[in-house]
Amino acid sequence: MFQGSYSINMDAKGRIAVPAKCRDSLASICDGRVVMTAHTQDRCVLIYPEPEWEIILPKIEALPSFNKAALRAQRLLIGYATALELDSSGRVLIPPTLRDYASLDKQLMLVGLGKKFELWEESAWLQTLAAAEDDELPAEMLSLSL
Repeated sequence: MFQGSYSINMDAKGRIAVPAKCRDSLASICDGRVVMTAHTQDRCVLIYPEPEWEIILPKIEALPSFNKAALRAQRLLIGYATALELDSSGRVLIPPTLRDYASLDKQLMLVGLGKKFELWEESAWLQTLAAAEDDELPAEMLSLSL
């Protein structure tokens, strides 16, 4: 399970170093093999351990192609999907298409969301958090006690 948020840097070649704590989890789950793709609603990158991606890919492929929203989701999720492997230093190259899609620059945020990560341009992450402050909680969360 991935959790926490990490401020990380992208180098001039478009690589990020995955924090050691996350790297250890990725090594045990998928030997450092991940799939990066575009988020369908926000301009960020989704990072899935390869086994997790293999579970959801058939579900994405099964979406109805005559539904415009479903087709858009397929185009983004499958069309941008790139299988990658962390190198011996725990670094991974973010494909240029995904860097452009998410407007990734030097300062990034890697956010653990259970079975996946989101990778954000740091200022976009902070803007998204600020904009969501007034959002109503879903009904399912109202019964939780934290």
